[in-house]
Amino acid sequence: MSQPVAIKNALISVYYKDNLEPIIHELNRLGANIYSTGGTETFIRSLGVDVIAVEDLTSYPSILGGRVKTLHPKVFGGILARRSNDSDKEQLTQYEIPEIDLVIVDLYPFEETVESGAGHDDVIEKIDIGGISLIRAAAKNFKDVVILASKDDYTELYEILSSQNGTTTIDQRQRFAQKAFNITSNYDTAIFQYFNQENPLPVFKQSIHTSQTLRYGENPHQKGVFYGNLDAMFTKLHGKELSYNNLVDVDAAVALIDEFTEPTIAILKHTNACGVATRSFIKEAWIDALACDPVSAFGGVIIANAEINAETATEISKIFYEVLIAPAFTDEALQVLQEKKNRIILFRQPVELPTKQFKTLLNGVIEQDKDNTVEGPDQMSPVTNRQPTEQELKDLYFANKVVKHTKSNTIVFVKNNQLLSSGVGQTSRVDALKQAVIKAESFGFDLNGAVMASDAFFPFPDCVELAAEAGISAVLQPGGSINDKLSIEMCNEKNISMVTTGVRHFKH
Repeated sequence: MSQPVAIKNALISVYYKDNLEPIIHELNRLGANIYSTGGTETFIRSLGVDVIAVEDLTSYPSILGGRVKTLHPKVFGGILARRSNDSDKEQLTQYEIPEIDLVIVDLYPFEETVESGAGHDDVIEKIDIGGISLIRAAAKNFKDVVILASKDDYTELYEILSSQNGTTTIDQRQRFAQKAFNITSNYDTAIFQYFNQENPLPVFKQSIHTSQTLRYGENPHQKGVFYGNLDAMFTKLHGKELSYNNLVDVDAAVALIDEFTEPTIAILKHTNACGVATRSFIKEAWIDALACDPVSAFGGVIIANAEINAETATEISKIFYEVLIAPAFTDEALQVLQEKKNRIILFRQPVELPTKQFKTLLNGVIEQDKDNTVEGPDQMSPVTNRQPTEQELKDLYFANKVVKHTKSNTIVFVKNNQLLSSGVGQTSRVDALKQAVIKAESFGFDLNGAVMASDAFFPFPDCVELAAEAGISAVLQPGGSINDKLSIEMCNEKNISMVTTGVRHFKH
């Protein structure tokens, strides 16, 4: 059984020295010997604390510009020696190697260097060799050694040292080792991802070392955790914590709103848009987005791509919503919005989003490129006798943006930069169209002169025929069906225009 370990010798060599000072003074008070290198050694001396240079222990200088400092048997022997193994202890005595009971080492900032846009040579120099080796060695020998691999744990270690008179328990050491291996595995993954950008190996590796426990998952009986740094993307200005379902909807909302540059508001429910409008002013965008389906908007997620002012906030506050997201809020708008206790208000910050998406499936994971393209008027090929008007092309572009972010099978109706209705998630495209027609009529929209977009081709001409009967004047679809000719002929018969894009936008 492992006994509590009293720290007699410590090796400290860190990149980040913030909040390290209290530990140094506590080790000095306890009478521990401190070994160190380079800048950390200088830092410790500046505190008036005695320190032994690692090169005095190894009788070997730092070489290769600092690339080799601690990679020596007198260092690793002192860390890896098993205190309960007589042979190990004899060899420590034979080679005059001190037992190192505490290792405080962090890693060069590799990820930060990559994110800074530094050159390749600078990135390579931030691949830590000695540090990660020391961490692995100390963590492997956690039965006898304390490993601290992150500045985030400085305070915890200080409290342990000061309250336990310089000793640690096996449970504490194992917990620190667990954290250390988390750090090294994340570090190795980051390095691999950097090298795996060109001619990538067909492997799946992800490492996200920040997390947030959610109230529950999709349903109350399911546990939920978000892995990532939400604080980098959003500042929560008001309301309760985000739930699993909130996050799923927020993700869909962000993806949709990023398709638009002019003042736009979108309202989403269960990841599908139930209202989208682009207008000259954000208040008008809200009014027309809500008009699309005010029933479904209840309890939804609202996202804007422009500042929310007081007038808009007053209108939005008239309904119940779960989450409101915008890149800016006026002070007056926040005063209005914060009157509602539990409604979540998020200020969105500019963050580069991943270009890949993945999810667990069966006994593995599937990964794909994000669908980061949407076809505009220049990519729309007219295939009918009647050509689309300039306004119809604009509306078809708008509709194509929305249909791309709507669950398949889907049909979207748009007029004058406003979503009128959609049929979503149907097993039949005809059913999706019928659903869209019924919804548009139920909220009083006139479909005459509206346009229609489909996420995939029409296998038969029935959708086009029904759309024409409802008043649709222009249709967008990817094309590619063996029956495209029949759909085109139906458009010609009904005197409506059709364009094809050559790009399907399934969303499952």
